[in-house]
Amino acid sequence: MSETFKAVRITDGVYWVGAIDWNIRNFHGYSTYSGTTYNAYLVMAEKVTLIDTVKEPFKNELLSRISSVIDPGKIDYVVSNHAEMDHSGYLGEFIEKYRPEKVFASKKGVEALEDHFGIGDQLIAVDDGEKIDLGSDSLICLETKMLHWPDSMVTYLAGKKILFSQDGFGMHHASYGRFDDMIDENILKREAAKYYANILLPFSPVVKKVLKKIGDSGLEIEMIAPDHGPVWRSGVEKILSLYDRWASRELRKKAVIACDSMWGSTTVMARVIGQSLSESDVDVAYLNLSTAHRSDLAAELIDAGALIVGSPTINGTLFPTVADALYYIRGLKPTGIVGAAFGSYGWSGEAVGQITELLEKMNIDLAGESVRAKYVPSGHLIERCSELGREVAKRLEALPKNFPGEKP
Repeated sequence: MSETFKAVRITDGVYWVGAIDWNIRNFHGYSTYSGTTYNAYLVMAEKVTLIDTVKEPFKNELLSRISSVIDPGKIDYVVSNHAEMDHSGYLGEFIEKYRPEKVFASKKGVEALEDHFGIGDQLIAVDDGEKIDLGSDSLICLETKMLHWPDSMVTYLAGKKILFSQDGFGMHHASYGRFDDMIDENILKREAAKYYANILLPFSPVVKKVLKKIGDSGLEIEMIAPDHGPVWRSGVEKILSLYDRWASRELRKKAVIACDSMWGSTTVMARVIGQSLSESDVDVAYLNLSTAHRSDLAAELIDAGALIVGSPTINGTLFPTVADALYYIRGLKPTGIVGAAFGSYGWSGEAVGQITELLEKMNIDLAGESVRAKYVPSGHLIERCSELGREVAKRLEALPKNFPGEKP
């Protein structure tokens, strides 16, 4: 039995025609516990326009939603804001089947789509700031290179004051709620922060430039329609403010302890360090990497002033879960934080030194001397763990405990 999916009205003449992926749990290394959406938008202007498509396995859902409004063959224009295949996976087949009059992408987008699907000759490259005339409305194209691919751009529907923001301002969260005010505020902030930390954090300087570019453009934005998650209609200023904070790396008096343990000794050390930090009025996020995912660690680091990493030594190197998490975080390039290393060992004890070396390569300033315990920590080593917590807390003293208006 085939399913019938209907378009969701965003505003007069604009519809969400995307797909909901309830089952995805891994998005290229990012754990998506609550699924995601692949958003596409239909603009019913004089030139009927489709903004992005969907991941290829979800094409029937896209077509069903479009068909609830108009015959897909009557779509005049398609705009590809981003060539990543969760947005463009069905584009080549759509063009071949429905023959839209024009298909637009950025110059780098044309190159990327040619490399992916061999359809570059069928595309029109638009310049930064170029206007696409839809007859009864218009789209303004703004390049957002490296946010988060070289091809990325956003498009602004002038008559409706909607910014189609591709991967910017999105989140991985499957829901029937198509708008931000239909989803719990705590979920919104948690998932938006996790998305930023895992996808956009390395490009924070670019985010700052894009925010300024949008601000300087003079565009009035009443809605932000990303390619994942809900459409922002009530919280436009809120999400813009959060992105400005995250891109500016505004940190607070918070330390993240990430570790794993073979026989419990490294865990004991982590708990002592955490207790010492807490007694020094530092918020502590403790992640045991045997159960916590690396993408959750990234999310905790979005506003943390310190990263403290612990590992036992196994076969002369880091415990696998710790190595996995550290190399993942290294690629995200968190800036402005202090760090520390600790761990237990049986005879060789290389892991703590390797953590220290990795933290230094990440340009993380070490807050105190690392602590190594042979087999079981006790006596003076327990006190050294407490001292390490106090040393980290001292380095965080100048940071705010919480941001204004936020609960502790």
